[in-house]
Amino acid sequence: MIRSLSVILLALLFSSMACATTFKIATLSPDGSEWITIMKNGMKEIEKKTHGRVRFKLYPGGVMGDDKAVMRKIRIRQLQGGAVTVGSISSVYPDALVYGLPMLFNNLDEVSYVRSKLDAEIVKNLEKKGFISFGLAEGGFAYIMSHYPVADVASLRKYKTWIPASDKVSEEAIKAYDIQPVPLPLGDVLTGLQTGLIDTIGAPAIAALALHWHTQVKYLTDMPLLYTYALMIIDKRAFNKISKQDQKLVREVLGRVFRQLDAKNRDDNVKALQVLSQQHIKFIKPDENQLKEWRQYSEKAKQHLLKNKVISSEMINKVEKYLQEYRSQH
Repeated sequence: MIRSLSVILLALLFSSMACATTFKIATLSPDGSEWITIMKNGMKEIEKKTHGRVRFKLYPGGVMGDDKAVMRKIRIRQLQGGAVTVGSISSVYPDALVYGLPMLFNNLDEVSYVRSKLDAEIVKNLEKKGFISFGLAEGGFAYIMSHYPVADVASLRKYKTWIPASDKVSEEAIKAYDIQPVPLPLGDVLTGLQTGLIDTIGAPAIAALALHWHTQVKYLTDMPLLYTYALMIIDKRAFNKISKQDQKLVREVLGRVFRQLDAKNRDDNVKALQVLSQQHIKFIKPDENQLKEWRQYSEKAKQHLLKNKVISSEMINKVEKYLQEYRSQH
């Protein structure tokens, strides 16, 4: 009797182990960062609540390569997912990049309003393209940071400006400014600044601090250039292998995690800008005429993206509609 019971228990144990699914997730975020800690806590909660049926193995610090490499490894099923910047999914779902149109938003209140209307649609449409996401985590406004003062477009044209490699929107948009950019993966930006391969970047304050880019620049153009965000994606093929009940739990827990990260990143970006202003970095404020020029080129960039069908007119129209709604109310 005891022997039979032992056999049954062993069989159940091995059956449970066989049914366990491990999602391998890679990110550039450095190990030990608060972002990684929050993600790991959510993943541990899922493993506990599913009794080990769903597990995660997180690869931080770019050990699996940059975002482009992560996307390639997801396609060949070496990884099941990644926490990546939005530019990484441009080849999969270009309309997800609509928030990053140059000078689209004037402030974060406008961002919040538009996101409350469109975030769910972006997540839903991304799933139709084969990737499960759990919400957007704000990257914040990107600012021009340089070894030299940049107040107008003519100044920017003099310098070696970085854009993220494989970011179709940045690549196409910057053409409207008559600038020849230097595309580099995120992991190569610091080296590029140190060696002089590039001398000018566009980045949120929080990223510049976390990746130590701020140590290689002297000026920040005090003008929100474009809005950025990141997200975690899991290959839908892998996600569908777990039960519906476990899928629901994973969505609930990681959805809560990303709402937490989204709020935290906004707060951290405000603090990061204050930190940068207290460092050796000088803030350059464009005057009204210079701002007008930036906006003119930004409109030209939008028209270029529309003409080349990088982002659909339907999605741009939706964003502009919600922006107009907000601005008419405020």
